[in-house]
Amino acid sequence: MLRDSNSTPRLGEISVEHVDVLIVGAGLSGISAAWHLQTACAGLSYAIVEGREQMGGTWDLFRYPGIRSDSDMYTLGYRFRPWRNAKAIADGPSIKAYIEDTAHEFGIDRAIRYRHRLVRAEWSSADARWLVHLEVGADRTPLRLSCGFLYSCAGYYDYGQGYTPAWPGASDFVGPLVHPQHWPADLDYRGKRVVVIGSGATAVTLVPAMANGDRAAAHVTMLQRSPTYIATLPSVDTVANALRRVLPSKLAYAISRWKNVARSMFYYSIARSRPETFKKALRTDATAQLGADFPFEEHFSPRYQPWDERLCMVPDGDLFVALREQRASIVTDTIERFDATGIVLQSGAHLDADIIVAATGLRMSLLSGVTLVVDGAVVDLAQCMTYKGMMLSDVPNMAAAVGYTNASWTLKCDLIAQHVCRLLNYMGARGYAQVTPRRDPSMTETPVFDFTSGYVQRALAHLPKQGDRAPWKLYQNYVKDLFSLRHGRVDDPALEFRTVPAPSQRPALEFAAHD
Repeated sequence: MLRDSNSTPRLGEISVEHVDVLIVGAGLSGISAAWHLQTACAGLSYAIVEGREQMGGTWDLFRYPGIRSDSDMYTLGYRFRPWRNAKAIADGPSIKAYIEDTAHEFGIDRAIRYRHRLVRAEWSSADARWLVHLEVGADRTPLRLSCGFLYSCAGYYDYGQGYTPAWPGASDFVGPLVHPQHWPADLDYRGKRVVVIGSGATAVTLVPAMANGDRAAAHVTMLQRSPTYIATLPSVDTVANALRRVLPSKLAYAISRWKNVARSMFYYSIARSRPETFKKALRTDATAQLGADFPFEEHFSPRYQPWDERLCMVPDGDLFVALREQRASIVTDTIERFDATGIVLQSGAHLDADIIVAATGLRMSLLSGVTLVVDGAVVDLAQCMTYKGMMLSDVPNMAAAVGYTNASWTLKCDLIAQHVCRLLNYMGARGYAQVTPRRDPSMTETPVFDFTSGYVQRALAHLPKQGDRAPWKLYQNYVKDLFSLRHGRVDDPALEFRTVPAPSQRPALEFAAHD
């Protein structure tokens, strides 16, 4: 990628630091992006800006009891750095430590600038670069940087606020009402009656975690408006551990990774092509752990088909164990209102509670709410179409790492990082300074996500679209993406490449000032 190394952009008398690539976010995908850049594009400079005070992203933000991945670490972990712990389903602190160790081992941690929150990015085609506006520290001191390529690794939900419905009478409840995204460090639930509202991944994690151990609640009730498909997954991968004992670490890891990728793809295929067979298998597994008398149909038979929403995984069936041992219970009903001592249900029943946890989901916020401006025009994300699930139509020199909804997040993010590096190297070798995806006007638009989950449906109107065919269609398929992103052509006809004008032909660098 060409740049004029002797020309430093200026705003008035304020010098603006320039890097070739600016990575936004120091979580799983941000560290992956940095490793790929410094490995495959060693001649390019980069920096990472992170709005929080520590790296880790999701795994630093969430601190609720039992926080863990519902994907195995042989696929959630990085392809380039083996996961060596015995447990395949890892807890949040272990995943955070893995991210930190990876960043330290490869010197990536030295490139991270903490408490730097990106709020606006302005692209100038005349100069083939972004001017990014940041807020630094608690006092939000304005700072500007420029970069040739903007690489968002900030995920797709709002780190500042989770989703909590406006329940009637919520202010009447006298006990703590907490959201898992903002878990109080001093919350003591020992011996208390806890109601967890929700049926997704967070709820099925919290219930057994709060019902077990030295700090166990007196009883935990999971209150769900409608059931979710739940599957048991072993927390220890015995095959992977056996391979690690007899094979070199990297080889054992690669085999385990592919084994689990294949397993995930197989079960997803069965769930979509033969849903009744899949549902029967889930029921057989659950009733074997819960007992034949458990009201399975009422509490574990969703109205939707498998993978219309994300499947919830419970390691070693811990949720089923807590229900079977009656340390926890499940209620399927809707909330009429809160009162001082708990929740009144539409059935007329009352759930007594000392603590209520609103495990009610996330707020989606693609690119963390950053305002994008291209040559003076504000970008409306809803009018964009995603190119290979990583770039936006008519937005130059920008990529976003967005992982799979039906498999481990990092699988897709690693592939995107590889493709970004291939793209940058291709541009550098040919003297290109700008690349822009241009959609075919005849392309049929469809929603970028086909999930029926509430957090997706609430945000769809504000999200980019996908197309009906490659390279604009999302396949949620690792093997297809492997060929497209790791091995597919870079000089795609859907991409428009441009060189940068000679310095003497360029207008003076001008950006709007937004303090």
